[in-house]
Amino acid sequence: MHGKNQQNQHKRIVKKFLYIETYGCQMNFSDSEIVVSIMKDQGYEMTGKPEDADAVFLNTCSIRDNAEKRVLRRLENLQSLRKKKPNLIIGVLGCMAERVKESLLEEAEIGMRIDMVVGPDAYRDLPYLIRDAESGHKAINVILSTEETYADLTPVRYDSNGVSAFISIMRGCENFCSYCVVPGTRGKERSRSPKTIVSEAGQLYERGYREITLLGQNVNSFMWDCSTDRDVINFPALIDNIAKKHPLMRIRFATSHPKDLSDDLISVIASNPNICRSIHLPVQSGSNPVLKRMNRKYTAESYMERVQSIRDRIPGCTVSTDIISGFCGETEEDHRRTMSLMKKAGFDFAYMFKYSERPGTLAESSFEDDVPDDVKTRRLEEIINLQQELSHESNLSDVGKVFEVLVEGVSKRSNENVMGRNSQNKVVIFKDKGFKAGTYVSVEIKQCTSATLLGEAVAVSEQCGGE
Repeated sequence: MHGKNQQNQHKRIVKKFLYIETYGCQMNFSDSEIVVSIMKDQGYEMTGKPEDADAVFLNTCSIRDNAEKRVLRRLENLQSLRKKKPNLIIGVLGCMAERVKESLLEEAEIGMRIDMVVGPDAYRDLPYLIRDAESGHKAINVILSTEETYADLTPVRYDSNGVSAFISIMRGCENFCSYCVVPGTRGKERSRSPKTIVSEAGQLYERGYREITLLGQNVNSFMWDCSTDRDVINFPALIDNIAKKHPLMRIRFATSHPKDLSDDLISVIASNPNICRSIHLPVQSGSNPVLKRMNRKYTAESYMERVQSIRDRIPGCTVSTDIISGFCGETEEDHRRTMSLMKKAGFDFAYMFKYSERPGTLAESSFEDDVPDDVKTRRLEEIINLQQELSHESNLSDVGKVFEVLVEGVSKRSNENVMGRNSQNKVVIFKDKGFKAGTYVSVEIKQCTSATLLGEAVAVSEQCGGE
């Protein structure tokens, strides 16, 4: 009888499936992995199709207006799925959830039904919030924390190539750039315990991962006070520690603020071959008046000094950047200064955007968004065209060189080729000779496009680092 009851109980167990879409930056992808870990503990399994899901989460970004518009369009599309599945739970997570929390729950205001609104510091409450939503109640928690880092949680690498992984080392931002919503949506800076970070890196290596990216809104601000020995561990010390403990693991990091990129960090990168020769250093503008209005806390000259220091002390290191076109008050002369700085820096890659005013920012309250959209578009096109030239020049300079490439998988365009990245974070495609993902292969570059290096394998190596 007891066994029969157990069988009946077993039959009553219903599997639930979660579908999650992630928008925006690498931090959001890292957060999604934390969300999946928490939901798996509640009996949810991942599905790759929203139509198979019992709950659909959109992990959102508020950095640009276009990102929020994409999310709203997607939410509108999901309403038709709800008609087929009336009990479907739709949740909005992340920065957009925190920024526009009230309107998201007002069905009349946005013309659609949303069941959950969860901010980036409230993911531990997902088990309670999902139960509220399943009971037919609106569920919301967008309270920002001064302590939450999710350091004790093991992220589920649900959408990974099995080779590269993100490790979030800190959360929040206190730079208060005038155009940015992050300090308001992510809260104050707080760092994880270095022990948990080093341990997570070791666990990833044991599971076959060969590359990690240390993430933070500004990784240079990482700071951990070791109260037991009155010692303070900063970011250079942290990344040096990881590099030395895991010499066969490639290490990347994002993002660095130019005002905080120290000589110590440059020296640590130069002395550890497994720290990748690639630094993302957002400049945003090449004009000092614009940088001042942006509250970036550096000048074009001091930025170029940092770039030159990288070039001098880390030979072969690539530098990528972010550029905003058409910020408040930007003149043609300001635009030309940005183009000039791009040429001087010789950026290898760039993320380039038109300025979009974000509600609640210092720029919205202090400056007029006075650059016409057609002017922003034209300037952005000129910046993109120039960067394509710079990227092509950078790739042309690599033809004939041999790089160590970490294989990530089969090329999207041909099953006969594999793709991977070199230490400089450039995509390299070459003929597959049975290379497994996670293998280091020495590749001679034969030709290139502005976006990709094309090469030929010359050796397989267990080493990590260098060209």
